[in-house]
Amino acid sequence: MFVTLAVLVLAGLVGPLVTYLSRERVPVVVGQLAAGLLLGRTGFGVVNPTDQPLPAFAAIGFAMLMLTSGTNVDIESPTIRKGFAQGLLAFLTAAAVAFPAGLLIDHLVGVGRPALLVVLIAGSSAAIAFPIITEHNLEGPHIAVLMSWIAVADAVTVVAMPLTLAGSTNLAAALLGDVAIIAAAAALIWSAGRFVGTRVERDVRYQSVRHGWTLQLRASLLALLGLSAIAQLTGASTLIAGFLAGIIIVRFGESNRLSLQLSALATGFFVPLFLVLLGSQLDLRALLSAPSRIVLAIALALAAVIAHVIAARVSARDRVLATGLASSAQLGMPAAAASLGLATHLLSPADAAAIVAAGCLTLIPASFGGLMLARGSVARQTGRT
Repeated sequence: MFVTLAVLVLAGLVGPLVTYLSRERVPVVVGQLAAGLLLGRTGFGVVNPTDQPLPAFAAIGFAMLMLTSGTNVDIESPTIRKGFAQGLLAFLTAAAVAFPAGLLIDHLVGVGRPALLVVLIAGSSAAIAFPIITEHNLEGPHIAVLMSWIAVADAVTVVAMPLTLAGSTNLAAALLGDVAIIAAAAALIWSAGRFVGTRVERDVRYQSVRHGWTLQLRASLLALLGLSAIAQLTGASTLIAGFLAGIIIVRFGESNRLSLQLSALATGFFVPLFLVLLGSQLDLRALLSAPSRIVLAIALALAAVIAHVIAARVSARDRVLATGLASSAQLGMPAAAASLGLATHLLSPADAAAIVAAGCLTLIPASFGGLMLARGSVARQTGRT
């Protein structure tokens, strides 16, 4: 076990290495997936993702990936609230374009999951776009629209995507499970709201820091595992559980200490492990030997970019093309869809590989969009001076 884990952790370092060598043009996730491809079915077959206890590590990594995505969505953010109306309009427009596009693509290539394709086309990625916004200190009305748009898209697609992979017999159970998870998250927010800020809470936090108890981290993990347990018991998806756990953490203002602890645990171990294991499950040879699946990957990526640019044209008043391109990034949701589809045997290895490949392809225009937004911000600041 330890030899395999050491190999997987080493493979996870390929992501940061590729990002460093490409001068941050290639996201870390791409390198980690590529390392998994080399180690798994596509490459040398060194790692078998079904060997115990790897599925358990992958499940935790998946939940923590969604938790980190949720921490990028602050529902109390003034910026998100400011652009909410236009952001909602942008998402609805993208969804309206995605609906016929998803149906058409599914009809042409025969995936048999049109609803899944619609959700993937309409989705966005806060984990990709928000760090770009923060890094370049971007601001303005178009950024408010972009952030609101992506936040809405993430929230809606997180709930909708697992339902598209639920069979007709367990769809009702999955819906009830989602409701149970949302209700439990609301109860946690209400209970924490009554406790946070009190004298007892301040004293407990002080003692935790003083004695190294890491109580905030334990409480965060308890929320994640508790919501994930509800998902497991009800047949719902840990995708929703992890995402809501992240929103809860942000809702109560994660400290720098907690942020570092979560980052160390999630991005330092579990999330790279999940992405490498996901890459090892994908069969790129099956994708390359099936022209229709290559068409699927390209068509999904093009449809996503077109849908988001059209939505930006409808909703944004400034930096339309850049905003549309930046919002089209999709990687977390395709990875989640591929993982769920393979686990439930509702997606073939070639279909899963095509979906992940499509997500990777959207990173190219999204990177250009982020660069255009950053250059526009620099130009405006220069003009002011």
